[in-house]
Amino acid sequence: MDASMVSQIKAMEDENRRLKRMYADLCMQNDLLKEAFGKK
Repeated sequence: MDASMVSQIKAMEDENRRLKRMYADLCMQNDLLKEAFGKK
């Protein structure tokens, strides 16, 4: 594995972590909105 490949994998892992955090935040907001509007 060369340095550029390692750097590319690290960038993908960072993006994956960021997207997972974003997904979790959106799920939490969705649940709060459902609860606020009584749809649960």
